[in-house]
Amino acid sequence: MEKLQKMISEKSVVIFSKNSCCMSHTVKTLFLDLGVNPTIYELDEINKGREIEQALAQLGCSPTVPVVFIGGKLVGGANQVMSLHLNRSLIPMLKCVGALWV
Repeated sequence: MEKLQKMISEKSVVIFSKNSCCMSHTVKTLFLDLGVNPTIYELDEINKGREIEQALAQLGCSPTVPVVFIGGKLVGGANQVMSLHLNRSLIPMLKCVGALWV
């Protein structure tokens, strides 16, 4: 859990993902299309990815991918991110943490 907290707090936008997950691909594409440079951890490719996934589950993330943190705070999965984007709350959040300048 301590390693997870460090990973989350080091960058303004952190996405936990799996290459095999289509919703992860959608969320990553959204952020990249907005001009954000998120830190992306592919849990099916990194060492201790399974442990990190278990720690995300302990935080209440369900499903465990994709999971997005902005400014060190849990935003949620694809549904939450897309809802924020559709109600025009996502871009102000990204600007607030310095992840977006436009």
